Amino acid sequence: MSVLETLRSVISLRPVELDPVKRRLARAAGIADLRRLARRRLPGGVFDYIDGAAEDELSAARNVAAFSDWEFAPRVLRDVGNLEIAGSLFAKPLAFPLVLAPTGFSRIADPAGELAVARAAERAGLPYTLSTMSTRSIEEVAAVSGGRKWFQVYAWRDRGLVKELLARADAAGYEAVMLTVDTPVLGRRERDLRRGFTLPPKIGLDTLLDGALHPAWTLDLLRSEPITFANVRGAAVGDGTSAVHLADYINSQFDPALSWRDVEWLRGEWRGPVMLKGIQGVADAREARAAGVDAIALSNHGGRQLDGSPAILSLVAPVAEALGGELPLLLDGGVRRGSDIVKALCLGASACMAGRAYLYGLGAGGERGVDRALALLREQFTRTLALLGCPSVGELGPEYLRKR
Repeated sequence: MSVLETLRSVISLRPVELDPVKRRLARAAGIADLRRLARRRLPGGVFDYIDGAAEDELSAARNVAAFSDWEFAPRVLRDVGNLEIAGSLFAKPLAFPLVLAPTGFSRIADPAGELAVARAAERAGLPYTLSTMSTRSIEEVAAVSGGRKWFQVYAWRDRGLVKELLARADAAGYEAVMLTVDTPVLGRRERDLRRGFTLPPKIGLDTLLDGALHPAWTLDLLRSEPITFANVRGAAVGDGTSAVHLADYINSQFDPALSWRDVEWLRGEWRGPVMLKGIQGVADAREARAAGVDAIALSNHGGRQLDGSPAILSLVAPVAEALGGELPLLLDGGVRRGSDIVKALCLGASACMAGRAYLYGLGAGGERGVDRALALLREQFTRTLALLGCPSVGELGPEYLRKR
């Protein structure tokens, strides 16, 4: 055999991928890779808005680190040839136990913003939760997605505005609402403060330089329509047409007097399922059950509100035990791998929520980046079940875990 024939037998050239987005996303083996790609593609202030958290960012880091406190207890010879990974919430299917969490101002990551995320969620067979502070409106998202859609509600001081938003969501076919209850005031997000970050970003010498260093993002922004809080466009509360510091805006418009009476009011205004997002302990979980809500999302707002709040995974088992399976329990915080979802379900969660994970994908590659993020989480979830020796989601339980 000649040297040339020997080389041909061991070397084959990869085809050249001309599509830069495909080429970029092909290098992403996990959510951490999408984060690195987003960090390179996005201006520093934009990336920090997505990635950052409150004060020393301890709670955000602990949300992620808490999953490493648990190790699996796998079984073998369990016949995992036909895995059942599907779940359900409110008697409707989930392709696997994940819900896309609400994230505000998504268009700073990509011009399509929430439209891209909603379309990707529908393709993945997962519910998408639209934020009140979204940059695409309730109606715009409904027009591009026939998938399951939930609407996240903040408690505006103007209850008439909340009532109007609920009516619009109902008319547009949203099946459930999620009241966020951990935002009486906005947390101190020091990355944003150091940069003087506003929504939309103000133009200064630093942002001009940052934009020049990220030309693809800058061109996309210049070619798209102005970014505003689309759900309150034209309302007296202000829609972000003029740049605002988020803390000033939230603290002036959201109601710090929100109480359990308002949960009762919301229950009367919405005919579908009502969830609370931001529960961080057993006592409030019991109060939520007594208030008649339909599901609870354990959440510390991704560590963006009270720094020093508990790692969310640590709350799952005690809250699940206190509720006795009476309410669906969602974990919101720190999910970066499909194996994280498995651990949460073993401890008693019904499903998990993820926000940053898909935003990293959106920042890395737009809509296709979100597709990639959701596909990675599904692949990892499925593989973990197989290697754990658990043939179906319904069989997951604490016997598959042990504390390190």
